[in-house]
Amino acid sequence: MQITFTALPTEIARAYQNGAPDAYGNPPERQIADDGGYQCRHCLTIIPPGAPMLLVAHRPFDALDAYAETGPIFVCADACAGFGSKSTVPETLKASPDYLVKAYGADDRIIYGTGKVVPAEALIARATEVFQDPNVAYLHVRSSRNNCYQARIDRG
Repeated sequence: MQITFTALPTEIARAYQNGAPDAYGNPPERQIADDGGYQCRHCLTIIPPGAPMLLVAHRPFDALDAYAETGPIFVCADACAGFGSKSTVPETLKASPDYLVKAYGADDRIIYGTGKVVPAEALIARATEVFQDPNVAYLHVRSSRNNCYQARIDRG
C-alpha cells in the first residue's frame, strides 16, 4: 500500500508567517530557535539555532467539536519551501524515537482503538496496518510525549 506524509499546507504556513491569528485568535509568537530541535510543520525540517520561528496554537481540523484538538506547533518565521506530500518519511520524523499515531474517520473523529505509540522506524508499517480498516480516512502523527501535531498520513 502506498501512503503519503503531508505537511502543514503552504496557505496556512504563509498566513501565520504574515501575522494571521492562530486557532485561539492570537498573533503568532515570534521566538529565536535555540538548539532545542524545533520542527517546522511546513517544511518538516529542524529550524536552525538562531533562526526566527513562530509558535502558534494550531487546530488541524475544519470543524469545532470535541475531537478537534488544538496544540502548539512551530513554523519558520520566514517563508520556507514546503514539504508538501511525499511517500518518504520526513527526516524530522526520524528525530524522535517514537510517535503517537491516531486514525480519524471522514467525519474528523478519532477512531477508537487506533491510537498507538510506535517507534519512528515503524511509522509506515503502522500506517499500512491501520489503513486496512476502510473506515480510516487519514492518520495524524503526533508527539508521543506532548501530543503536538507533526504531520498527516494519507493513502495514496
